[in-house]
Amino acid sequence: MTANRVEFGAMAKKNSAKGQDGGLTAEVLIVGGGLAGLTQAIALAGAGIETLVVDRADPALLQAAAHDGRSSAIARGSSQMLAVLGIWERMAAQAQPIMDIRVSDGRVGRAAAPLFLHFAQENLDAETAGPLGYIVENRVMREALHARAAEIPALELLAPASIAELRRDPGAAVARLEDGRELRTQLVIAADGRNSQLRAAAGIETTKWDYPQCGIVATLHHDKPHHAMAFEHFLPAGPFAVLPMTDTHEGQHRSSLVWTEKRELVPAMMALSDDAFSAELMRRFAPSLGDLRAVGGRWSYPLSLLFAERIVDHRLALVGDAAHGIHPISGQGLNLGLRDAAALAEILVEARRLGLDLGGAEVLAGYPRWRRFDNLALIAVTDSLNRLFSNDIGPIRLARDLGLAAVNQVPPLKRLFMRHAMGLVGDLPKLVRGEAL
Repeated sequence: MTANRVEFGAMAKKNSAKGQDGGLTAEVLIVGGGLAGLTQAIALAGAGIETLVVDRADPALLQAAAHDGRSSAIARGSSQMLAVLGIWERMAAQAQPIMDIRVSDGRVGRAAAPLFLHFAQENLDAETAGPLGYIVENRVMREALHARAAEIPALELLAPASIAELRRDPGAAVARLEDGRELRTQLVIAADGRNSQLRAAAGIETTKWDYPQCGIVATLHHDKPHHAMAFEHFLPAGPFAVLPMTDTHEGQHRSSLVWTEKRELVPAMMALSDDAFSAELMRRFAPSLGDLRAVGGRWSYPLSLLFAERIVDHRLALVGDAAHGIHPISGQGLNLGLRDAAALAEILVEARRLGLDLGGAEVLAGYPRWRRFDNLALIAVTDSLNRLFSNDIGPIRLARDLGLAAVNQVPPLKRLFMRHAMGLVGDLPKLVRGEAL
Protein backbone atom coordinates (compact mmCIF):
# COMPACT_ATOMS: atom_id res chain seq x y z
CA MET A 1 0.00 0.00 0.00
CA THR A 2 1.48 3.33 -1.03
CA ALA A 3 1.62 6.29 1.33
CA ASN A 4 -1.17 8.18 -0.39
CA ARG A 5 -3.53 5.29 -0.90
CA VAL A 6 -6.04 3.69 1.43
CA GLU A 7 -7.46 0.42 0.10
CA PHE A 8 -10.80 -1.02 1.18
CA GLY A 9 -11.63 -4.66 0.70
CA ALA A 10 -9.87 -7.16 -1.49
CA MET A 11 -10.55 -5.68 -4.90
CA ALA A 12 -7.10 -4.07 -5.12
CA LYS A 13 -5.53 -7.50 -4.65
CA LYS A 14 -7.47 -9.12 -7.49
CA ASN A 15 -5.58 -9.38 -10.78
CA SER A 16 -8.78 -8.56 -12.67
CA ALA A 17 -8.80 -5.08 -11.15
CA LYS A 18 -5.35 -4.19 -12.45
CA GLY A 19 -4.47 -3.25 -15.98
CA GLN A 20 -1.24 -4.32 -17.65
CA ASP A 21 0.21 -0.85 -17.15
CA GLY A 22 -0.42 -0.93 -13.40
CA GLY A 23 -3.63 1.10 -13.68
CA LEU A 24 -6.93 0.06 -12.14
CA THR A 25 -10.15 -0.94 -13.83
CA ALA A 26 -13.61 -1.00 -12.34
CA GLU A 27 -17.18 -0.82 -13.50
CA VAL A 28 -17.89 2.48 -11.70
CA LEU A 29 -15.66 5.32 -10.50
CA ILE A 30 -17.05 7.67 -7.84
CA VAL A 31 -15.28 10.99 -7.36
CA GLY A 32 -15.96 12.21 -3.84
CA GLY A 33 -16.03 10.07 -0.71
CA GLY A 34 -18.36 12.17 1.43
CA LEU A 35 -21.60 11.00 3.02
CA ALA A 36 -23.53 10.63 -0.25
CA GLY A 37 -20.58 9.42 -2.33
CA LEU A 38 -19.47 6.68 0.04
CA THR A 39 -23.08 5.55 0.58
CA GLN A 40 -23.40 5.30 -3.20
CA ALA A 41 -20.23 3.21 -3.33
CA ILE A 42 -21.46 0.84 -0.63
CA ALA A 43 -24.80 0.40 -2.40
CA LEU A 44 -23.10 -0.49 -5.70
CA ALA A 45 -20.20 -2.55 -4.38
CA GLY A 46 -22.44 -4.38 -1.96
CA ALA A 47 -24.44 -5.55 -4.97
CA GLY A 48 -21.28 -6.81 -6.67
CA ILE A 49 -20.44 -3.83 -8.92
CA GLU A 50 -16.67 -3.20 -8.80
CA THR A 51 -16.38 0.36 -7.55
CA LEU A 52 -13.48 2.77 -7.11
CA VAL A 53 -13.80 5.90 -4.97
CA VAL A 54 -11.35 8.79 -5.28
CA ASP A 55 -11.37 11.46 -2.59
CA ARG A 56 -9.08 14.41 -1.93
CA ALA A 57 -9.30 14.18 1.85
CA ASP A 58 -7.42 11.95 4.25
CA PRO A 59 -10.03 9.57 5.76
CA ALA A 60 -8.45 9.86 9.20
CA LEU A 61 -8.91 13.65 9.18
CA LEU A 62 -12.50 13.36 7.95
CA GLN A 63 -13.40 11.27 10.97
CA ALA A 64 -11.77 13.61 13.49
CA ALA A 65 -14.14 15.44 15.81
CA ALA A 66 -12.61 18.82 14.96
CA HIS A 67 -13.17 18.45 11.22
CA ASP A 68 -16.88 19.14 11.11
CA GLY A 69 -19.20 20.13 13.93
CA ARG A 70 -22.35 19.51 11.96
CA SER A 71 -25.02 16.95 12.62
CA SER A 72 -27.50 15.74 10.04
CA ALA A 73 -31.18 14.92 10.11
CA ILE A 74 -31.69 11.37 8.86
CA ALA A 75 -35.23 10.82 7.60
CA ARG A 76 -36.99 7.53 8.30
CA GLY A 77 -36.63 6.47 4.68
CA SER A 78 -32.91 7.22 4.76
CA SER A 79 -32.44 5.19 7.95
CA GLN A 80 -34.17 2.27 6.24
CA MET A 81 -31.75 2.58 3.32
CA LEU A 82 -28.74 2.70 5.63
CA ALA A 83 -30.03 -0.35 7.50
CA VAL A 84 -30.32 -2.42 4.31
CA LEU A 85 -26.75 -1.44 3.37
CA GLY A 86 -25.34 -2.55 6.74
CA ILE A 87 -24.43 1.01 7.79
CA TRP A 88 -27.15 1.85 10.30
CA GLU A 89 -26.15 -0.82 12.82
CA ARG A 90 -22.83 0.98 13.25
CA MET A 91 -24.39 4.37 14.02
CA ALA A 92 -27.78 3.59 15.57
CA ALA A 93 -26.54 3.81 19.16
CA GLN A 94 -25.44 7.41 18.57
CA ALA A 95 -28.45 8.42 16.46
CA GLN A 96 -31.04 10.29 18.50
CA PRO A 97 -34.65 9.49 17.49
CA ILE A 98 -36.95 12.46 16.90
CA MET A 99 -40.37 11.72 18.38
CA ASP A 100 -41.82 15.25 18.24
CA ILE A 101 -41.24 18.40 16.18
CA ARG A 102 -42.54 21.76 17.35
CA VAL A 103 -42.62 24.57 14.76
CA SER A 104 -43.31 28.12 15.97
CA ASP A 105 -42.91 31.72 14.88
CA GLY A 106 -41.53 34.64 16.84
CA ARG A 107 -39.10 37.51 17.20
CA VAL A 108 -35.78 37.90 18.95
CA GLY A 109 -36.26 38.62 22.64
CA ARG A 110 -39.99 37.82 22.63
CA ALA A 111 -41.99 34.74 23.40
CA ALA A 112 -43.00 32.47 20.57
CA ALA A 113 -46.36 33.07 18.96
CA PRO A 114 -49.26 31.19 20.60
CA LEU A 115 -50.08 29.54 17.25
CA PHE A 116 -47.79 26.66 16.35
CA LEU A 117 -47.50 23.33 14.57
CA HIS A 118 -46.72 20.18 16.55
CA PHE A 119 -45.76 16.93 14.82
CA ALA A 120 -45.83 13.93 17.18
CA GLN A 121 -45.26 10.28 16.43
CA GLU A 122 -48.65 9.60 18.08
CA ASN A 123 -50.25 11.35 15.08
CA LEU A 124 -49.03 8.62 12.72
CA ASP A 125 -51.01 5.57 11.70
CA ALA A 126 -49.92 2.06 12.69
CA GLU A 127 -48.11 1.52 9.38
CA THR A 128 -45.69 4.39 9.91
CA ALA A 129 -45.56 4.55 13.72
CA GLY A 130 -42.15 5.21 15.18
CA PRO A 131 -39.52 7.96 15.11
CA LEU A 132 -40.03 10.82 12.66
CA GLY A 133 -36.32 10.75 11.96
CA TYR A 134 -32.95 10.89 13.70
CA ILE A 135 -30.18 13.37 14.46
CA VAL A 136 -26.65 12.03 14.14
CA GLU A 137 -23.25 13.71 14.07
CA ASN A 138 -21.64 13.71 10.63
CA ARG A 139 -18.48 12.31 12.19
CA VAL A 140 -20.40 9.30 13.49
CA MET A 141 -21.90 8.62 10.08
CA ARG A 142 -18.48 8.87 8.42
CA GLU A 143 -17.07 6.33 10.85
CA ALA A 144 -19.94 3.96 10.10
CA LEU A 145 -19.51 4.38 6.35
CA HIS A 146 -15.78 3.70 6.45
CA ALA A 147 -16.24 0.67 8.71
CA ARG A 148 -18.85 -0.82 6.36
CA ALA A 149 -16.79 -0.03 3.27
CA ALA A 150 -13.84 -1.91 4.71
CA GLU A 151 -15.87 -5.12 4.61
CA ILE A 152 -16.84 -5.03 0.92
CA PRO A 153 -14.44 -6.79 -1.47
CA ALA A 154 -15.69 -4.93 -4.55
CA LEU A 155 -14.99 -1.45 -3.11
CA GLU A 156 -11.67 0.38 -3.13
CA LEU A 157 -10.98 3.87 -1.83
CA LEU A 158 -8.03 5.89 -3.13
CA ALA A 159 -7.49 8.71 -0.66
CA PRO A 160 -6.07 11.23 -0.43
CA ALA A 161 -5.95 11.38 -4.21
CA SER A 162 -7.13 13.76 -6.91
CA ILE A 163 -8.22 13.48 -10.50
CA ALA A 164 -5.83 15.34 -12.81
CA GLU A 165 -7.62 14.50 -16.05
CA LEU A 166 -10.80 12.71 -17.08
CA ARG A 167 -11.41 11.49 -20.60
CA ARG A 168 -14.87 10.15 -21.46
CA ASP A 169 -14.49 8.12 -24.64
CA PRO A 170 -17.25 6.31 -26.57
CA GLY A 171 -16.45 2.95 -24.98
CA ALA A 172 -15.10 3.89 -21.53
CA ALA A 173 -14.06 6.68 -19.19
CA VAL A 174 -10.38 7.01 -18.29
CA ALA A 175 -9.22 9.08 -15.34
CA ARG A 176 -5.62 9.99 -14.62
CA LEU A 177 -4.70 10.72 -11.01
CA GLU A 178 -2.20 13.40 -10.08
CA ASP A 179 0.29 10.66 -9.20
CA GLY A 180 0.06 9.34 -12.77
CA ARG A 181 -2.07 6.24 -12.24
CA GLU A 182 -4.91 5.61 -14.67
CA LEU A 183 -8.37 4.37 -13.76
CA ARG A 184 -10.56 2.84 -16.46
CA THR A 185 -14.30 2.52 -15.91
CA GLN A 186 -17.70 2.36 -17.61
CA LEU A 187 -19.27 5.20 -15.60
CA VAL A 188 -18.08 8.14 -13.51
CA ILE A 189 -20.31 9.39 -10.69
CA ALA A 190 -19.64 12.94 -9.54
CA ALA A 191 -20.16 13.21 -5.80
CA ASP A 192 -17.65 16.04 -5.42
CA GLY A 193 -19.90 18.67 -3.85
CA ARG A 194 -21.50 21.96 -4.78
CA ASN A 195 -18.34 23.20 -6.47
CA SER A 196 -18.08 20.02 -8.52
CA GLN A 197 -15.13 20.15 -10.91
CA LEU A 198 -16.51 17.22 -12.91
CA ARG A 199 -19.81 19.02 -13.43
CA ALA A 200 -18.02 22.15 -14.58
CA ALA A 201 -15.67 20.21 -16.89
CA ALA A 202 -18.70 18.54 -18.51
CA GLY A 203 -20.15 21.96 -19.32
CA ILE A 204 -23.25 21.39 -17.19
CA GLU A 205 -24.79 24.73 -16.32
CA THR A 206 -26.23 25.47 -12.88
CA THR A 207 -28.83 27.81 -11.49
CA LYS A 208 -27.54 29.31 -8.28
CA TRP A 209 -28.17 32.15 -5.94
CA ASP A 210 -26.75 33.10 -2.57
CA TYR A 211 -29.04 33.76 0.36
CA PRO A 212 -28.24 36.82 2.50
CA GLN A 213 -27.80 34.36 5.35
CA CYS A 214 -25.23 32.11 6.97
CA GLY A 215 -25.79 29.04 9.07
CA ILE A 216 -24.15 28.82 12.49
CA VAL A 217 -23.84 25.30 13.86
CA ALA A 218 -22.67 24.03 17.21
CA THR A 219 -23.37 21.37 19.80
CA LEU A 220 -25.29 22.65 22.81
CA HIS A 221 -25.31 21.38 26.37
CA HIS A 222 -28.42 22.09 28.43
CA ASP A 223 -29.73 21.33 31.89
CA LYS A 224 -33.08 19.74 31.08
CA PRO A 225 -33.74 16.69 28.87
CA HIS A 226 -35.11 17.32 25.39
CA HIS A 227 -37.48 14.32 25.48
CA ALA A 228 -36.65 13.59 21.81
CA MET A 229 -38.28 16.84 20.65
CA ALA A 230 -36.91 18.98 17.81
CA PHE A 231 -37.63 22.71 17.88
CA GLU A 232 -37.77 24.92 14.79
CA HIS A 233 -38.34 28.53 15.75
CA PHE A 234 -38.73 30.97 12.86
CA LEU A 235 -37.14 34.37 13.38
CA PRO A 236 -36.95 37.34 10.97
CA ALA A 237 -33.36 36.46 10.02
CA GLY A 238 -34.24 32.82 9.38
CA PRO A 239 -34.98 29.55 11.17
CA PHE A 240 -33.42 28.81 14.55
CA ALA A 241 -33.43 25.06 15.12
CA VAL A 242 -32.48 23.11 18.25
CA LEU A 243 -32.38 19.42 17.39
CA PRO A 244 -32.09 16.58 19.94
CA MET A 245 -28.87 14.59 20.22
CA THR A 246 -27.93 11.61 22.34
CA ASP A 247 -26.67 12.35 25.85
CA THR A 248 -22.97 12.04 26.56
CA HIS A 249 -21.63 8.99 28.39
CA GLU A 250 -21.68 11.13 31.53
CA GLY A 251 -25.40 11.90 31.08
CA GLN A 252 -25.00 15.47 29.82
CA HIS A 253 -28.01 16.51 27.72
CA ARG A 254 -27.11 17.68 24.22
CA SER A 255 -28.78 19.24 21.18
CA SER A 256 -27.55 20.41 17.79
CA LEU A 257 -27.89 24.09 16.92
CA VAL A 258 -28.65 25.21 13.37
CA TRP A 259 -28.99 28.99 13.55
CA THR A 260 -29.70 30.94 10.37
CA GLU A 261 -28.59 34.57 10.70
CA LYS A 262 -28.08 37.59 8.46
CA ARG A 263 -24.77 37.18 6.72
CA GLU A 264 -23.39 40.56 7.80
CA LEU A 265 -23.99 39.77 11.49
CA VAL A 266 -22.37 36.34 11.56
CA PRO A 267 -18.70 37.42 12.00
CA ALA A 268 -19.64 39.34 15.13
CA MET A 269 -21.70 36.42 16.45
CA MET A 270 -18.83 34.01 15.85
CA ALA A 271 -16.43 36.33 17.68
CA LEU A 272 -18.52 36.48 20.87
CA SER A 273 -17.24 35.00 24.10
CA ASP A 274 -18.86 31.77 25.23
CA ASP A 275 -21.00 33.60 27.80
CA ALA A 276 -22.11 36.27 25.33
CA PHE A 277 -22.89 33.65 22.68
CA SER A 278 -24.97 31.70 25.20
CA ALA A 279 -26.84 34.88 26.07
CA GLU A 280 -27.69 35.39 22.39
CA LEU A 281 -28.97 31.81 22.22
CA MET A 282 -31.24 32.38 25.20
CA ARG A 283 -32.66 35.55 23.61
CA ARG A 284 -33.82 33.43 20.67
CA PHE A 285 -35.07 30.30 22.39
CA ALA A 286 -37.64 29.71 25.12
CA PRO A 287 -36.10 28.33 28.33
CA SER A 288 -37.71 24.87 27.97
CA LEU A 289 -34.29 23.20 28.03
CA GLY A 290 -32.78 25.42 30.70
CA ASP A 291 -29.52 27.26 30.06
CA LEU A 292 -27.97 26.62 26.63
CA ARG A 293 -24.18 26.46 26.28
CA ALA A 294 -22.25 25.90 23.04
CA VAL A 295 -19.42 23.40 23.49
CA GLY A 296 -16.73 21.95 21.24
CA GLY A 297 -16.47 24.83 18.78
CA ARG A 298 -18.71 26.75 16.41
CA TRP A 299 -18.85 26.66 12.63
CA SER A 300 -20.50 28.96 10.10
CA TYR A 301 -21.39 28.36 6.45
CA PRO A 302 -22.77 30.71 3.79
CA LEU A 303 -26.15 29.50 2.55
CA SER A 304 -27.06 29.17 -1.11
CA LEU A 305 -29.32 27.34 -3.51
CA LEU A 306 -28.01 25.39 -6.49
CA PHE A 307 -29.33 22.92 -8.99
CA ALA A 308 -27.69 21.46 -12.05
CA GLU A 309 -29.63 21.83 -15.29
CA ARG A 310 -28.64 18.24 -16.17
CA ILE A 311 -27.65 15.40 -13.87
CA VAL A 312 -26.30 13.07 -16.56
CA ASP A 313 -23.85 13.48 -19.40
CA HIS A 314 -21.83 11.04 -21.51
CA ARG A 315 -20.63 8.38 -19.02
CA LEU A 316 -21.26 10.79 -16.16
CA ALA A 317 -23.94 11.08 -13.46
CA LEU A 318 -24.25 13.64 -10.65
CA VAL A 319 -25.43 12.80 -7.13
CA GLY A 320 -25.84 14.73 -3.90
CA ASP A 321 -24.54 18.27 -3.66
CA ALA A 322 -22.98 18.04 -7.13
CA ALA A 323 -26.56 17.88 -8.45
CA HIS A 324 -28.34 20.20 -6.02
CA GLY A 325 -27.90 22.25 -2.87
CA ILE A 326 -30.82 23.46 -0.77
CA HIS A 327 -31.47 25.67 2.24
CA PRO A 328 -31.17 23.74 5.55
CA ILE A 329 -34.61 24.94 6.69
CA SER A 330 -36.07 21.43 6.54
CA GLY A 331 -32.91 19.42 7.22
CA GLN A 332 -33.44 17.47 4.00
CA GLY A 333 -30.23 18.11 2.06
CA LEU A 334 -28.48 14.85 2.91
CA ASN A 335 -31.69 12.86 2.51
CA LEU A 336 -32.12 14.21 -0.99
CA GLY A 337 -28.61 13.04 -1.88
CA LEU A 338 -29.22 9.61 -0.37
CA ARG A 339 -32.35 9.20 -2.49
CA ASP A 340 -30.22 10.07 -5.55
CA ALA A 341 -27.79 7.33 -4.55
CA ALA A 342 -30.58 4.81 -3.98
CA ALA A 343 -32.24 5.50 -7.34
CA LEU A 344 -28.99 5.41 -9.31
CA ALA A 345 -27.89 2.21 -7.56
CA GLU A 346 -31.16 0.50 -8.43
CA ILE A 347 -30.86 1.51 -12.08
CA LEU A 348 -27.24 0.35 -12.35
CA VAL A 349 -27.73 -2.94 -10.53
CA GLU A 350 -30.63 -3.84 -12.83
CA ALA A 351 -28.62 -2.81 -15.90
CA ARG A 352 -25.74 -5.03 -14.82
CA ARG A 353 -28.09 -7.99 -14.40
CA LEU A 354 -29.19 -7.45 -18.00
CA GLY A 355 -25.57 -7.23 -19.19
CA LEU A 356 -25.86 -3.58 -20.26
CA ASP A 357 -23.14 -0.92 -20.41
CA LEU A 358 -23.47 0.93 -17.10
CA GLY A 359 -22.37 4.18 -18.72
CA GLY A 360 -24.61 3.85 -21.74
CA ALA A 361 -27.05 6.62 -22.56
CA GLU A 362 -30.03 4.27 -22.45
CA VAL A 363 -29.19 3.16 -18.92
CA LEU A 364 -28.52 6.67 -17.60
CA ALA A 365 -31.67 8.14 -19.16
CA GLY A 366 -33.81 6.66 -16.40
CA TYR A 367 -31.95 8.49 -13.64
CA PRO A 368 -33.06 12.09 -14.35
CA ARG A 369 -36.58 10.90 -15.16
CA TRP A 370 -36.77 9.37 -11.69
CA ARG A 371 -35.09 12.09 -9.67
CA ARG A 372 -35.98 15.37 -11.37
CA PHE A 373 -39.40 15.93 -9.76
CA ASP A 374 -38.29 15.11 -6.20
CA ASN A 375 -35.21 17.32 -6.48
CA LEU A 376 -37.00 20.34 -7.98
CA ALA A 377 -39.99 20.03 -5.65
CA LEU A 378 -37.84 20.07 -2.52
CA ILE A 379 -35.72 22.93 -3.87
CA ALA A 380 -38.89 24.95 -4.46
CA VAL A 381 -40.41 24.10 -1.06
CA THR A 382 -37.31 24.96 0.98
CA ASP A 383 -36.72 28.19 -0.91
CA SER A 384 -40.36 29.25 -0.54
CA LEU A 385 -40.46 28.44 3.18
CA ASN A 386 -37.28 30.41 3.80
CA ARG A 387 -38.66 33.44 1.97
CA LEU A 388 -42.05 33.15 3.70
CA PHE A 389 -40.69 32.92 7.23
CA SER A 390 -37.49 35.00 7.06
CA ASN A 391 -39.17 38.36 7.44
CA ASP A 392 -41.09 40.39 10.01
CA ILE A 393 -43.87 41.81 7.85
CA GLY A 394 -47.02 41.96 9.99
CA PRO A 395 -49.69 40.64 7.59
CA ILE A 396 -47.39 37.86 6.33
CA ARG A 397 -46.49 36.91 9.89
CA LEU A 398 -50.18 36.66 10.81
CA ALA A 399 -50.99 34.60 7.70
CA ARG A 400 -48.18 32.09 8.31
CA ASP A 401 -49.10 31.73 12.01
CA LEU A 402 -52.69 31.02 11.06
CA GLY A 403 -51.43 28.54 8.47
CA LEU A 404 -49.35 26.66 11.06
CA ALA A 405 -52.33 26.51 13.40
CA ALA A 406 -54.66 25.34 10.62
CA VAL A 407 -52.39 22.44 9.65
CA ASN A 408 -52.06 21.57 13.33
CA GLN A 409 -55.84 21.13 13.57
CA VAL A 410 -56.29 18.90 10.48
CA PRO A 411 -54.95 15.40 11.29
CA PRO A 412 -54.92 14.01 7.69
CA LEU A 413 -53.02 17.04 6.42
CA LYS A 414 -50.64 16.89 9.36
CA ARG A 415 -49.94 13.20 8.67
CA LEU A 416 -49.20 14.00 5.02
CA PHE A 417 -46.68 16.67 6.00
CA MET A 418 -45.11 14.27 8.47
CA ARG A 419 -44.76 11.50 5.88
CA HIS A 420 -43.05 13.97 3.54
CA ALA A 421 -40.60 14.94 6.29
CA MET A 422 -39.97 11.24 6.96
CA GLY A 423 -39.05 10.65 3.31
CA LEU A 424 -41.90 8.16 2.81
CA VAL A 425 -43.81 9.87 0.01
CA GLY A 426 -43.30 9.60 -3.75
CA ASP A 427 -41.75 7.13 -6.14
CA LEU A 428 -39.28 5.69 -3.65
CA PRO A 429 -36.31 3.49 -4.59
CA LYS A 430 -36.17 0.00 -3.11
CA LEU A 431 -33.44 0.90 -0.64
CA VAL A 432 -35.46 3.80 0.79
CA ARG A 433 -38.41 1.44 1.19
CA GLY A 434 -36.14 -0.84 3.20
CA GLU A 435 -35.78 -3.46 0.45
CA ALA A 436 -32.56 -4.98 -0.87
CA LEU A 437 -31.51 -4.40 -4.47
